[in-house]
Amino acid sequence: MQTSFEIMTRGPALYEFTRDVARWVSGSGDGLLTLLVQHTSASLLIQENADPDVQRDLQSYFSRLVPRSDTAGMSYLVHTLEGPDDMPAHIKAAMLPVSLSIPVRRGQLVLGTWQGIYLFEHRDAPHTRKVAAHFRAD
Repeated sequence: MQTSFEIMTRGPALYEFTRDVARWVSGSGDGLLTLLVQHTSASLLIQENADPDVQRDLQSYFSRLVPRSDTAGMSYLVHTLEGPDDMPAHIKAAMLPVSLSIPVRRGQLVLGTWQGIYLFEHRDAPHTRKVAAHFRAD
């Protein structure tokens, strides 16, 4: 069983889409769900969904770790035609997961109490991101 999810972003942030995924696998039985973001400047994460400070801190950390190409010290970057946020977005996507595997038991995602599924947008401009989903029943 396959589908895709579209996530509308408004710039760099973590966008939770756990409910959409849970709805899709609901009633599907036992198996394994695989998600893949179909872009080279965004990532997928399983992260805490109880305290929004976690998402803000992750965004702040990765912005400091890989700043924009127009920041002092980043002038060595060559791929700058698409803007100063583009190559840093590719670097972040190379460092973070672009696919996730999540067990499904009796049609329910097997996630921890405070875990959610997030698209991590690394670009400054709004985008419509696609995440391919594949569920394989046992």
